[in-house]
Amino acid sequence: MSRLDDDTPRYDPAAAHAFPDERLNDVLEAVADDEEIQAYLDAQNVNPVQRKGYNDHGAKHIEIVRDRALCLYDLLKKHDVEFNGARQQGLDEADEPVIVALAATLHDIGHVVHRDDHPYYSIPLAADILERLLPDFYDTTERVKVTGEILHAILCHHTEETPLTLEAGVVRVADALDMERGRSRIPYERGGRGINTLSSQAIEGVSLTSDDGHVVVEIEMTNAAGVYQVDELLTAKLRDSGLESHVRVVAINTHSGDGDEQLVERIEL
Repeated sequence: MSRLDDDTPRYDPAAAHAFPDERLNDVLEAVADDEEIQAYLDAQNVNPVQRKGYNDHGAKHIEIVRDRALCLYDLLKKHDVEFNGARQQGLDEADEPVIVALAATLHDIGHVVHRDDHPYYSIPLAADILERLLPDFYDTTERVKVTGEILHAILCHHTEETPLTLEAGVVRVADALDMERGRSRIPYERGGRGINTLSSQAIEGVSLTSDDGHVVVEIEMTNAAGVYQVDELLTAKLRDSGLESHVRVVAINTHSGDGDEQLVERIEL
């Protein structure tokens, strides 16, 4: 399965959203045209994939995480979930998706330094980019506040630090939602057989829907190895994200039984 052929829901700037999206759309356009950001998205994949045999952390991973973060954010807004990061800083509601999108875009650039402890390396690199990028959209006071919220979300995406905002919680959970087999294609084809690679190979698809006032994350897998992605990675990141009461995780395991009969197990985690 190619990473270019996945059926990830895409953020559509022209679609109707449950949040003000004009500022976000302008920022995303600037990101797409930013040569330095695009160079980082390419360079940051070398250490995790080529040198460590780990899963994809490059441009495709970032695209998927950002799209799923915005999809998750949109669904939560439809359920009238009140976000606190921008609000507590005295910023506008329109700044919430900007914080989510830019944190999702820049959360892994620290990989250019090292895979280990990469969130801490991402902080100064992202800060430099934001110092250059944000003045086109914010005055000095607003820029300082938006930058702080973005860096907070970056720091909390993969560390023991507990997210203090729902914006950061969305980025943390969305990072774990990129789990399908396409993410592990390169290391798998090169002989990588670590648990992250093998468990990703078992995941067929991830969908985000709404049900009974919750966002439902539904994960389709073909064997039990996929449970590692769901339990050890996704539910671990959901824990203490601030989103626990708003998100349900359902795993659907489709596998062959006796006589090659297809069995389907639905497990809510």
